Amino acid sequence: MKILIASDIHGSAYWTERLVSAIDAEVPDRVVLLGDLLYHGPRNDLPREYDPKRVAPLLNGVAERIPLNAVRGNCDSEVDQMVLDFPLMADYAELVDAGVRALFLTHGHVFGAGFHNSVDHLPRLVSGTAVVFGHTHVKVNEACAGHPGIWAFNPGSVSIPKDGTNSCGIYEDGQFRHVILTEGA
Repeated sequence: MKILIASDIHGSAYWTERLVSAIDAEVPDRVVLLGDLLYHGPRNDLPREYDPKRVAPLLNGVAERIPLNAVRGNCDSEVDQMVLDFPLMADYAELVDAGVRALFLTHGHVFGAGFHNSVDHLPRLVSGTAVVFGHTHVKVNEACAGHPGIWAFNPGSVSIPKDGTNSCGIYEDGQFRHVILTEGA
């Protein structure tokens, strides 16, 4: 199973187009969106080409052709759900890669593993589970020191990275990796 994971788009049509290009290049079996899709939020600057009205159809187009799971971020609201053709309002979702590992998908503001000054609150998870989260806009791919047996993966931010590079992630064959999104065509 190959999953493309993205978070923190924050309404940037420019970076959503680059994300769609990465989806096309990676050819995943599924796409996971970890919240903060359309609105930039009151604490963030406007991202490049901020245009939620362009972002919504781009994301809906992905959902029309590839299975898509999404969870709610702290900047997502019911009005966002009204323009998106896939469920967005759950605080978490779970996927199981049979015989490999379980993935606990969340934005990171309600449930999280304590990385980069974010919330440190997880439900009871089976050892070997990966907590896949966004929210901090900083890439993570490491064991959770405070949660033995749990792996943490943050794909970073599609449009407003706090670590210098716009990114998404890939889960494949039980492993995670980051994909750097590039400017241009």
